[in-house]
Amino acid sequence: MAIFNFQRPKWIPRWINIPLLIFVVFVAILLFVGDNSFMRSTEYRSQINELKSKIQSLEDSASTYEAKVNELNTDNEQLEHLVREKYGMKRINEEVYITDIP
Repeated sequence: MAIFNFQRPKWIPRWINIPLLIFVVFVAILLFVGDNSFMRSTEYRSQINELKSKIQSLEDSASTYEAKVNELNTDNEQLEHLVREKYGMKRINEEVYITDIP
């Protein structure tokens, strides 16, 4: 005595198994739909890798600037050279001539 008397509709071929079809649809939904889908996960992984490389490059540039700041704080000659060239400052009773001749 069977509780479920399921008859296959005529439009479903005999070789298709209903539980297998449900499983395939479920896997397809997992792969392509929602925030936890495979496609979205690979997109998130690529974004994470891009951001990690960006963070690494910014940390490298930050360490470079920190080294320059430390050098300027400790070496007065280097600081004076930077101030004279970049900002055009001069000592008292000193004349500076700036030319455009290459």
